[in-house]
Amino acid sequence: MIQSQYDFSMPGRIVFGWGRTKELPELIRPLGRRVHIFCGSRTLFNAPRFAALLDLLQNAGLELAETALQMGEPTVQDVDRLAELKFRMGVSAENGDVFLGIGGGSAIDLAKAVAAMVPNWELAEKNAAPSGPSVQNFLEGVGIGLKLEKDPIPTVFLPTTAGSGAEATKNAVIASFDPPFKKSLRDVRLFARAVLIDPQWTVFNSPEVTACSGMDALTQLFESFLSRKAAPIPQALALQGLSLGFHALGTAFRDPENREAREKMAHAAFLSGVCLANSGLGLAHGIAPALGTHAQLPHGKACALLLSHALRLNADVCRERLQMLAAALFPKVFFSNEDSAVEKLIYEVNVLTNSLQIPRRLSEVGVRWEQLAAIAADSKGNSMNGNPKILNEKDVLKLLEEIF
Repeated sequence: MIQSQYDFSMPGRIVFGWGRTKELPELIRPLGRRVHIFCGSRTLFNAPRFAALLDLLQNAGLELAETALQMGEPTVQDVDRLAELKFRMGVSAENGDVFLGIGGGSAIDLAKAVAAMVPNWELAEKNAAPSGPSVQNFLEGVGIGLKLEKDPIPTVFLPTTAGSGAEATKNAVIASFDPPFKKSLRDVRLFARAVLIDPQWTVFNSPEVTACSGMDALTQLFESFLSRKAAPIPQALALQGLSLGFHALGTAFRDPENREAREKMAHAAFLSGVCLANSGLGLAHGIAPALGTHAQLPHGKACALLLSHALRLNADVCRERLQMLAAALFPKVFFSNEDSAVEKLIYEVNVLTNSLQIPRRLSEVGVRWEQLAAIAADSKGNSMNGNPKILNEKDVLKLLEEIF
């Protein structure tokens, strides 16, 4: 039965296609003339393709501000430092400033968060703690409940990985290691004004990045489809994304220059962001941030390790939906009942994870037994609210112990 009410939102304009990076200036020009770039890695920053991108923008008459290089997931300190710097510089939409995030989820989330905080820095100052104004006061679950008042600086995103789907979401994940947390800055105005997805950029990803980012995307598609908050449009998109991405990821891992596989994964990753922004996520994404802050486990690897366990733990309350997924992913297989469909689905998820050479137990990725209780205690983020089965801290701890 279709829901009687639902909302659906996504970025303003989407440009998708192999080699379409050359169209980037056309997306930026209507928004402003001075481009602030947030780059996702030193390797990318030093690559000839990045220099060519800068030339493309300058030759189109756009002014380039200094590039912000983000190494790893953005922290509260990263956001505060850049937001205050650009606020003092007089950066504003009225002055023609535009933020361009290029890279994976970390660079894009940093661009989103700084874009949101620059116009709202005076609000942060008015409500500052003794330690100073901070984005932390705007974050879910750890702040003081501050809401953005002014619209963010316009953003344009060019993802270079097929994974997080951050280019399609309305939140930015911000980390802290003292105290340890990963929380979201969330506002519908954080959606990009434009997104350009050129799958050609993903050819340069290492096999490990391809595997972990790809499993992040697949996990988001699975969890948004199964979410208690799932809505009709994102569920349809999740089915398409999984039908394409589940079978393409292994090919992209083994054959990095396979254009068809890269295109399918880039499309699936974008859809995963659209789906999570509208339907939420579940158990794997509820635990993954805590594994990152307590054990420094990369997000995609955490999701990959957790996915099959999350599917099995939730199976008894969403068997019909799991059967729908199995039928979509394996249309030539006859399933005599729901149980056989669920078992086939979980089995194939495990086969894929093993083929990507991703560890299967927490002890294999540096997690210590004595950390499990703290990880379980911190697995209470917004993602867990969408999990099909309602779980408490003891349930999460039991799972962590079983997969240690």
